[in-house]
Amino acid sequence: MKKKVAVTVSRHWKALLGFNLLVFLGAWGVILTSPKVWTASAQLILPSSNGGDLDADLGTLGSYRNNDPSFSTQVNPLKIQQEILTSDALLTQAWASDPERDQATKPRNYGGFFEVTPVEQTSILQLSVAGSSPEVATQRTSALLKAYQQRLDQLRSANNDARGKFSQKQLEEARRNLAKTQSALAQFKRSTGLVNSEEQTKGTLGTINQLEASQAEAAAQARSSQERAKTLSARLRLSPDQAVQSVGLDQNEDYKYLRNQLAQVEATLAKQRSTFTNNNPVVQRTLDERAKLRQQIERYVGQVSGGQVKGDPSITSGAEGRGELIQALVLAESEARGQRQQAAQLQQKIQTLRNSLTALPAQQARLGELQRQAEVAEGVYKGLVAQVQQSNIDAFGAYPNVQVLNAPSVDAKPSSPKRSLVAINATLAAIVGSIALILLLESRNPLLTPKDLQSFKFSVVGRIPRDKQLSDRLNSQSDRGLSQDLDVSGASEVPFQRLASAISLQPLRDRRILITSAVMGEGKTTVTLQLAEALADLGFRVLMVDADFRKADLSGRLGCMRDFATDRQIVQVEPNLDLAPTQPKLGKKVVDILKRGRFQQYLAAAEANHDYDYVLIDSSPASSTSETALIAAVVPNVLFTVYPGVSARNAVNESIEQLTQHNATIIGLVINGVETQSSSYSYRSTGAVFDRDRSIRRES
Repeated sequence: MKKKVAVTVSRHWKALLGFNLLVFLGAWGVILTSPKVWTASAQLILPSSNGGDLDADLGTLGSYRNNDPSFSTQVNPLKIQQEILTSDALLTQAWASDPERDQATKPRNYGGFFEVTPVEQTSILQLSVAGSSPEVATQRTSALLKAYQQRLDQLRSANNDARGKFSQKQLEEARRNLAKTQSALAQFKRSTGLVNSEEQTKGTLGTINQLEASQAEAAAQARSSQERAKTLSARLRLSPDQAVQSVGLDQNEDYKYLRNQLAQVEATLAKQRSTFTNNNPVVQRTLDERAKLRQQIERYVGQVSGGQVKGDPSITSGAEGRGELIQALVLAESEARGQRQQAAQLQQKIQTLRNSLTALPAQQARLGELQRQAEVAEGVYKGLVAQVQQSNIDAFGAYPNVQVLNAPSVDAKPSSPKRSLVAINATLAAIVGSIALILLLESRNPLLTPKDLQSFKFSVVGRIPRDKQLSDRLNSQSDRGLSQDLDVSGASEVPFQRLASAISLQPLRDRRILITSAVMGEGKTTVTLQLAEALADLGFRVLMVDADFRKADLSGRLGCMRDFATDRQIVQVEPNLDLAPTQPKLGKKVVDILKRGRFQQYLAAAEANHDYDYVLIDSSPASSTSETALIAAVVPNVLFTVYPGVSARNAVNESIEQLTQHNATIIGLVINGVETQSSSYSYRSTGAVFDRDRSIRRES
């Protein structure tokens, strides 16, 4: 991965160098041309005071608390002050006295000099003001703070006036509504007698139960007294009226009066018992009065029975006399009559209560509605009163008196431009821009990958491992010249021998082979040298032709540069291996060699008087010049060399397409610079393709 990155960077080093140079020159220009700025800092504190807290009971609507967190939980006082400090009205006022007023044509533009930041977890505002000098920054800060205090006073005064007008109007409406609902409720209570519907219902039901119990008791007592009177009447064989007449009391007005009084007392007692218990003093007084009346009646009857009044001769005053029986009969009949009256009165009252209880639900509903209206009106009225009181108590509630915590101060060093920040930004821009530039350039002409090679199908595919020692020997060979034979034994010998063997098995009608690549640096000259020696080792007679007329790398590496076009002398490199050298030429001379038929004559001259089995032609890169395509028209057999990590995909595709258009036949592909971590390499003479794992497999 590191190698791939290094290769990619090396391919585009010029573009990267130019881009990064522009970035850092731009950063340096920003540092040099940016004006110096000083920043004055000040701190404002928003005091929190509980002196204006108000807690008012609103009745059914709850309570009013100005410090309750449920009120305005989303309002941040610091944010409000921040907006006031940066408002257009405040900036306009500060702008009017600014010493550099001409630099800002609008108050909004003038606001760029100011920055207000709330300090977290505190009630402090941090104010930063920029200026072209420490004096200007300080003066701007002081002017802004002065304008800020004046603006707070204006807003506070306007807010109090508006709230006062609104509160008075609403308060008067709430007062009228409350009086109206309370009047309707009082009138309904007077007309119905309802005060508390639920309690009155319970009381009425309890009274009915008590009256029913008293009525049942009175009726039972009346029946008991009536039965006793019947028993006494049967024993005396006299009716109650006859018994009264027998003692002569029917004409006694006092006796009649006492009996009527006793009946009234019995009725009164029944009424009182419907409301009070027997232990109540009122009931006790009535019981005492009834006892006195009974004693007086008994006294009258006793006097009559004692002979004071002539009447029935059988009347006596003995224990078994008729007088006592008549007395008991008269009392029993009186008690029965009074108790019957009592029961009737109780029944009448019970019926009245039941009738009122039947009409109670509708009255209760109406009473509840009126009570709710009155409670809501009262709550609204109390709430408005509380708001008016709160407005009067806390005049600074909406716009508090913000205080200057730290006076304006300016650092001696300018706050801008910050070289470290510019350098960091430039570095980040260079890194990100370089990556983007590499990706752009790679997308336009990416490196060749093993996946790309899968689409190529050649009769011969050779894999040449990376061998640094070989490269060093070849470079040193150019210094020694031809005095010593080539020594290429080592790790690269076997792959080239296999490649030579695979080529020797190809049924080629023309044993001329053009060896080329897409771009420089892919090892075509090295492949030419190594393959030529491997073929010579197999017993073939091989001629190497240096057809790279612009560079002449093959001739230079073997230390034999001469113009073959003039002397046409073949140089023997080693037994069975010859060289047709050349020397670098300029464009027009190269064209002269490649004129129609000239290069074919050049080859014919090289092959004259020699019986070569193979002629290997080392040409220039196919995508760099047009000579290779012209040579391919004469030498159709092409051995194409690629170097993964160096070869560009587009260049390889274009080169192969160009050669194909000139009727060239690519008989083989040489993959140069392969890593050697994997297992051995193999070459085939027919039907080989390059697989993903870089192995050779036979086509089915």
